[in-house]
Amino acid sequence: MTVQDEAAADGGALEVWIDQDLCTGDGICAQYAPEVFELDIDGLAYVKSPDDELLQDKGATTPVPLPLLADVVDSAKECPGDCIHVRRVADRVEVYGPDAA
Repeated sequence: MTVQDEAAADGGALEVWIDQDLCTGDGICAQYAPEVFELDIDGLAYVKSPDDELLQDKGATTPVPLPLLADVVDSAKECPGDCIHVRRVADRVEVYGPDAA
């Protein structure tokens, strides 16, 4: 079962956010999912809005488009700073990332 299948089975929309305090600036996330992540001039990664706007507020979230879910999950798994958090919108439970159960 793919991560897209799992998300569809759970029936919930997902969102992602980055903890910049832990970000190492390696840019792995932007390589996996440039539509969702971007490095800013400060060298840290941030999420982008669906309109491609960089979201720099602390704890800013953006929806995870289902076609990009596997790339976002891979970003969270490969992130050396363990700073990428993917959670369900409905109950804010982390499903991928360092705090996932």
